[in-house]
Amino acid sequence: MDTIVLKFGGSSVADNDKLKLVANKIIQLKKEGHNVVVVVSAQGKTTDRLIAEAKELSENTEDREMDVLLSSGEQMSTAKLSILLNELGHKAISLTGWQAGIYTNNTNQNAIIEKIDTTRIKKELKDGKIVIIAGFQGINEKMDITTLGRGGSDTTAVAVAAALQAENCYIFSDVDGVYTTDPNKLEKAKKLETLSYEEMLDISSEGAKVLHNRCVEIGDKFKIPIITKSTFNDKQGTIICDKIEENTIKSIVKKDISRISIVGNGIIRNISNIKTVLDVIEENKLNMLEFDVSESKMSISFKNQVSDKILNDIHAKLIN
Repeated sequence: MDTIVLKFGGSSVADNDKLKLVANKIIQLKKEGHNVVVVVSAQGKTTDRLIAEAKELSENTEDREMDVLLSSGEQMSTAKLSILLNELGHKAISLTGWQAGIYTNNTNQNAIIEKIDTTRIKKELKDGKIVIIAGFQGINEKMDITTLGRGGSDTTAVAVAAALQAENCYIFSDVDGVYTTDPNKLEKAKKLETLSYEEMLDISSEGAKVLHNRCVEIGDKFKIPIITKSTFNDKQGTIICDKIEENTIKSIVKKDISRISIVGNGIIRNISNIKTVLDVIEENKLNMLEFDVSESKMSISFKNQVSDKILNDIHAKLIN
């Protein structure tokens, strides 16, 4: 029986109603004959609330104690989901990061996973259980709790998938894939069916928030396909894998207010696309500070704020 790993973000497990949607997706995949391992984030804004409450007590919080505090958010999510799945008649067990065998270095607040002992996970799967793991956390050689920093639950999910040699790792959130640009800024943004790991790394590094770059690096290293999907619909998502397609523009990202990046295969060899971008810059009388071109990315930094209109113009000429 093949194993799949599912990760659900904070917006997906924010309340009991959403937990029921998550449980139904898990049950459906379990019924299809998979061993199912689930990684969850803390509910909603729990982590932000815990940080704020700690700051009310002290402005000089110790990193070790913050890791103990913040890791509790994910533990609550795992326990609630396990309670629900068992109530629905499906055997499940919640595991903290250390119970799941996730060992990290000694850096609190931004730890790096060094190894995963999958013994406990495999035992529970063999017993027919759905295994629910608290994301974002592990344990170091001092037996202290550590947390993995920004995007930590994504990192946990892909690392666990790699350790288990899982067939796929699904990242569920409130968006249904990776788009050619921010769909909240441009209605004509198109969802991408596939991306290479390198392309996804470039998109993530430019500020797109679908996946954190650390989890993509692990996926690339161990060749674990990562599938981004929405918790709230059944639409096809985006697959991040080792596939390299023909030379094409994949995504245009506007970072902050003064940087735009174009990501895809063969960027540096497509003189026509480079000229198109330069023409848009000249037509709009924009002042460039930097213009960098590599195999998979073209990045332009501007002296002044850049409006979304420029993003739309470039998207229309390169993608639409």
